[in-house]
Amino acid sequence: MSIESDVLKRVKPSESEVAEIKRKAYSLEILVKDYILTHGIDAETKYVGSVAKGTFLTGPDLDLFILYPEGKPKKEMEAEVIKMGEELINGKKSYADHPYSSGNFEGLDVDLVPCYHISDTLKLLTPVDRSPFHAEYILSKVDEKMCDEIRLMKQFMKGVGTYGAEPDTRGFSGYLCELITIHYGGFLDALIAASEWKDGTTITMEKKGPLMKAPLIVYDPVDPKRNVASAVHIETFAEFIVACRSYLNSPKIEYFFPNKRKPFKREDIERLVNAHGTRLITVTFDDPMINNDNLHSQIWKTQYALVKKLDSFSFNTLRAVHEIIDGKVTFIFELERDVLSKTCKRIGPPVWSKSCEPFFLKWKDNPYGRPFIEEGRWTVIGERLHCTASEMLYEEAAISGIGKDLEPDTMVIFDHDETLESSDAILLTELLYPQHRWEN
Repeated sequence: MSIESDVLKRVKPSESEVAEIKRKAYSLEILVKDYILTHGIDAETKYVGSVAKGTFLTGPDLDLFILYPEGKPKKEMEAEVIKMGEELINGKKSYADHPYSSGNFEGLDVDLVPCYHISDTLKLLTPVDRSPFHAEYILSKVDEKMCDEIRLMKQFMKGVGTYGAEPDTRGFSGYLCELITIHYGGFLDALIAASEWKDGTTITMEKKGPLMKAPLIVYDPVDPKRNVASAVHIETFAEFIVACRSYLNSPKIEYFFPNKRKPFKREDIERLVNAHGTRLITVTFDDPMINNDNLHSQIWKTQYALVKKLDSFSFNTLRAVHEIIDGKVTFIFELERDVLSKTCKRIGPPVWSKSCEPFFLKWKDNPYGRPFIEEGRWTVIGERLHCTASEMLYEEAAISGIGKDLEPDTMVIFDHDETLESSDAILLTELLYPQHRWEN
């Protein structure tokens, strides 16, 4: 039996599972339709997502869209669906580009999503209005065999860590997986093609839209103004290319079902960081308990902001990782150094510049020595603003551009020794010894 056949046996729902999912989906839709009727709501229902398209894996979600006429005020539409979700699926208000209700029905996770019932995507009123068109397009392109090829692609993406367009993964949506597999004619053919992708690769399935710049451009066949791959980050894009090449060279089941990584022992972590000759620092903030998509966007923004700040003060970040642990948003940074000399060189203007005299007058009584000329410029040895990474972050983090809901007053910093002693072992392992998921 091939690896792909084995994977399909594990991820493709059995006939009895499919029948049970369809029964639950039908029951939910009847429940929603009855609610719409009894509450006098002018709307229709339509399933979209993988269940509607037949490309779902075991344990799927249900995406039931509530389609309203174009004249319905957006706020009223959203409020009705949120209330509907609360009453029918114990739903909670969630956000993507606009509010929807997330809940559970007979053991299946369910999203009830309001949108407008439009005739074509030229009349988009909300970003999700195109989703019903996506379902129709995929259904027009697949048969049972292609649905299985798509299942393989989705599980491969999940296994190698590139599945999901959400801000935590910054990867390939289910719809994008479907399009790529269809475009190249199957799972393995898609992997062969993707192994040769380069930054800026463009895929056009129907009409080519406006010129776009991104690691991967896939013109939406139902709305060519949109890049289906806009959420794919350059790092995720590159990771997928490497995964494709590696699998084609030496296929194994771990690409689809990776082993959970085991953390190094504390003494091994300390030995590793000593071998690196680097220093560690941990920064935590209280979890603001906001919508996950918004939170993960802010976490990435904060990580980049703190790296930039550390680098600007010459602590020089080698790597950074983050995770939400025990109610804390936790960042760990590996630095070239966490303590600097008390003084540093400050480069001034050329001696022939009009601004040279103010510079000289400012520094002429400098306790660490008067200005001197180097390479035609006034130069001086001055005191640093911050000598330790911890001190700098306490002073500068709030003005570094961190996520707006990460409260600086809740920030706690752990130095090198404290990080080695108490920070999460798996996070330290990933920081100090990064490896692909299929290598675990």
